[in-house]
Amino acid sequence: MDIRQLRYFLAIANAPSISAAAQAVGVAQPSLSLHIQRMEEELGVRLLDRSSRGAALTEEGLALSEHARKICDDLDRCIADMREIGNSVRGQVNFGMPPSVSMVMSVPLAETVRVDLPEVKLRAIEAMSGYLKNWMMDATVDMAFLYDLEDATRLSAEHVLSEEIWFYSAPDAWPLDTPPGTPVPLRQLEGLDMILPSNGLRRLIDRATAENDVQLRVVIEMDALTQIKELVARGSGYTMFAPAAAQDFVARGELLRAPIVEPEITRPVYLVYDPARITTRACRSVRDVTLDVARELVRRGIWEGTLT
Repeated sequence: MDIRQLRYFLAIANAPSISAAAQAVGVAQPSLSLHIQRMEEELGVRLLDRSSRGAALTEEGLALSEHARKICDDLDRCIADMREIGNSVRGQVNFGMPPSVSMVMSVPLAETVRVDLPEVKLRAIEAMSGYLKNWMMDATVDMAFLYDLEDATRLSAEHVLSEEIWFYSAPDAWPLDTPPGTPVPLRQLEGLDMILPSNGLRRLIDRATAENDVQLRVVIEMDALTQIKELVARGSGYTMFAPAAAQDFVARGELLRAPIVEPEITRPVYLVYDPARITTRACRSVRDVTLDVARELVRRGIWEGTLT
């Protein structure tokens, strides 16, 4: 079994039919079917269930497709890396960012990559951390920012900074006796109508409230950053975010904020990649640029947090 057969098999796995796969790889359908038959004979398993409705992967076929995809991806990366040696840094880098990180990081990073690495194509993908973690595992993205490393032990991570979680309110609905900007004990948020996500940030908040015997009244759960900010700005409730997530609304005067204390709630921000995957020079260069940009944003107070 060779790499060509694996690529043919992946074409079948990804196509709606064998005829479509044959067209995609430019091979006659009988020849493609013969390749699969020889693979089945060599491996001693059945890879496809064939019927009048077409062909579907067996359990063994699904297992082979996972191995084949990794082998082919690694070979493609190896070829790309070899071609880069002695030449300028080039290639595509897929970078995953949670929405709050993307708000503060994606634009300056894209601008810096364009100037410093003009032959690198940066594709920034914004998604919730749970999706990004899965995409790191299946190689959809080359690197990502994550807030926690639970269920991601195989990934290498660099702790870039730590963010504090703040309280946010509409200007005409400020509920506290102390003015905005004044630290507010977590317990003083009891009884307020809170609008919170159900993601990793929520787990962090729930852990802090449980450890300090604080009962928050959550009236709306929504895993949509912009919509939560819109609701709070309209006076429909209050929320808790890291400053990076709400800097646009704060800058426009649509939200007011205060740091939370007793206890302070902090979360780490990690830059992660998969050490088991072949890393191109383009990826390594973007990773170095990312760390430089992130640290500069923190030093300038644009990304509020504490560098590690």
